[in-house]
Amino acid sequence: MSRPDERPAGLDRQLPARVLIVDDEAPARNRLREQLSQLARELPFVVAGEVATAAQALALMDEVSVDIVLLDVSMPGVDGLGLARRLLDRPVPPQVIFTTAHAEHALEAFDVNAADYLLKPVRASRLLSALERANGRLGERRPEAAQPASLQHFTVTERGRIVRVSIADVVYLRAELKYITVRTRDAQYLLEASLVQLEQMLGERFVRVHRACLVARGALRGLKRADPDGVEGAGWSVLLDGVDEQLPVSRRQWSLVRELLSG
Repeated sequence: MSRPDERPAGLDRQLPARVLIVDDEAPARNRLREQLSQLARELPFVVAGEVATAAQALALMDEVSVDIVLLDVSMPGVDGLGLARRLLDRPVPPQVIFTTAHAEHALEAFDVNAADYLLKPVRASRLLSALERANGRLGERRPEAAQPASLQHFTVTERGRIVRVSIADVVYLRAELKYITVRTRDAQYLLEASLVQLEQMLGERFVRVHRACLVARGALRGLKRADPDGVEGAGWSVLLDGVDEQLPVSRRQWSLVRELLSG
């Protein structure tokens, strides 16, 4: 574990932000340190320290003021997500930027109010963008414990790149095997997540029309019966704004969907 000179908490925000690198692999720490040095002309930062474990990070932050944490996900002991949750309980939580080789944890990362989620090998341009975002959020920190931000977008991988999909653009979410299809009016993406978890996080913005499908309430346009002579509530599909697909509605959810459309 290494660190430069300490500074007291509550330092004037006009000074360079102090960045802590947390990664159990020395080459990854070295690469991030070198990139920070190269980016100093664009946006000055001071490396507050480099550590290999969550325990070392917490110990260092008890002694040194840290503004931004570059945090790996997969580490021995408490992993990066576990550390990020603990940081939310600190009087002045630092901004967290995940730097990881594992794309599948992106949704969980933003559930702990992460500023960004970067895939290794981290490109300097993406690191600068993430640092600028985190630096801009420093002034928003409050003395009380921070709370996870309301979910405003999904972070998905597409052809080796990270894509942010705004929740406002999503028409429906459909569970298929171990993935969730995220459908917008213009495209669809795959997300590795739990539909039950997503339903809890999204709240009233989406309604379950079937055990495997959530639909944005604003995208509901009508109901269509596949079998006109069928039993009430059975054989119906929901019509959606902006897409041609018709999703089946379960008998259990039919009344709720009809009520929402009537309202």
